[in-house]
Amino acid sequence: MLQYILQAILFQLAFLLVYEFLLKKETFFNANRAYLLITPVLSLLLPFLKVEGLSSLFPADSVQALTSVLLPEVFIGDQPQTVQQLPQVVVKENGFQINWWLVFYGLGLLATMMIFLKRFSSLNRLFRFRKISEEKNFRIIEIPNSKIACTFFNTVFLGDKITESERQQILSHELVHIHQKHSLDLMFFEIQKIIFWFNPLLYIYQNRISTLHEFIADASVVKRTGKEKYYEQLLNTTFNTRNISFINQFFNHSLIKKRIIMLQKSKSKSIAKFKFLIIVPLLLIMLTYVACSDNSEEIPQDQSISEQLTQIKNAIEDGKELTDAEKQQFFSLMQQIIEDGNYPPPPSQTRNVASGADVPFAVIEEVPVFPGCENESDEEAKKKCMSSGIANFVNSNFKVKEMREFAEVGMNRVIVQFKIDASGKVVDAKARASSPELETEAIRVINSLPQMQPGKQKGKEVGVMYSLPIVFQVDE
Repeated sequence: MLQYILQAILFQLAFLLVYEFLLKKETFFNANRAYLLITPVLSLLLPFLKVEGLSSLFPADSVQALTSVLLPEVFIGDQPQTVQQLPQVVVKENGFQINWWLVFYGLGLLATMMIFLKRFSSLNRLFRFRKISEEKNFRIIEIPNSKIACTFFNTVFLGDKITESERQQILSHELVHIHQKHSLDLMFFEIQKIIFWFNPLLYIYQNRISTLHEFIADASVVKRTGKEKYYEQLLNTTFNTRNISFINQFFNHSLIKKRIIMLQKSKSKSIAKFKFLIIVPLLLIMLTYVACSDNSEEIPQDQSISEQLTQIKNAIEDGKELTDAEKQQFFSLMQQIIEDGNYPPPPSQTRNVASGADVPFAVIEEVPVFPGCENESDEEAKKKCMSSGIANFVNSNFKVKEMREFAEVGMNRVIVQFKIDASGKVVDAKARASSPELETEAIRVINSLPQMQPGKQKGKEVGVMYSLPIVFQVDE
């Protein structure tokens, strides 16, 4: 989740920089509006888009160097025979546990929600004043003893101290906000600011699109009135404003200068629209970054040698071209096999199997079956069902609370190796951990696994070796 959030914010920052340096000064206001509405949403979606072909543009070594170096698992003592590596099981202590990150996020969410409700309450008070006009698509509410001028959806708020000549010009401006539904844009960012309250870039996005709204309305009004008269009103009118981020305000001190400068600008040439094409290489860079980030995590650390070789073999048989990382993985595995003398036996060596003999998982014909998995359709489904069954059993029986005093602060890892023999019983359980107590507890849990259907080779029951990593967290 943290990686996703950082990627999304990074992409939003890149899009904002493009807008600030290339697009902000152009008079393609509606195109810029679309850009500011689409890019923050696109930034949230890009981390989920995985284009596998893009990962080959960069060497896998360089990607892995930025993350971590993967080393083979080291076994202390005798090198074990080829085993099936079960997925890692993360056990959690039973009972209530506080997720402080979730608490922190919830407090931020509550604070931003309260700020929003406070501002909405201030706005809601304006609706209590006298309605002086109501048309089919809008209404006007007059605010006593005020020179306010702002819009919220289809409602225009005008102070009674605004002169009649000013009122007509201001109303023309505010009606543009209503017809183009600018309030929807501002509410769109208000919702994002509440959900992603920790992202400061959303405040910048909302500020930029609010400025664009004023440019759009100004450009529409000056087509019907003279620029000089419009400038005079902007400069000479005494006004007040309200600090509500989701209303369109005609009078805003910080925007007056920008609006006048933009009104004086010549219309941007059509060729300037080609600046938007910068999005294409920018998107390519972002997608490549996402693909490479995912690719660096493709090679699991907790797989047995035989299973990793089987995956590579299957990829070749499917006609898939191996990536540089997979090629390097293959040569590393072969080197490790040669150095250890742990050659996986070819199928020919397992044809004549005596009942009860051990068979490597990579070549076994029928895998052991966990209780409740008998009706699964194929061997792959039985494997997944067995992994799930063992994981649930370990989670339910591992005494995390009692083991805390023997564990280290932080992440604790216990590696258990065991065999399901020809009768379906768990035997020869061994464990490696940071303390003898953890090893004893892991062996106890594994030895209490229920009776299973044994694996079979050529119709005969055989023993199969397994390895299971168990992980749990101990806080300070």
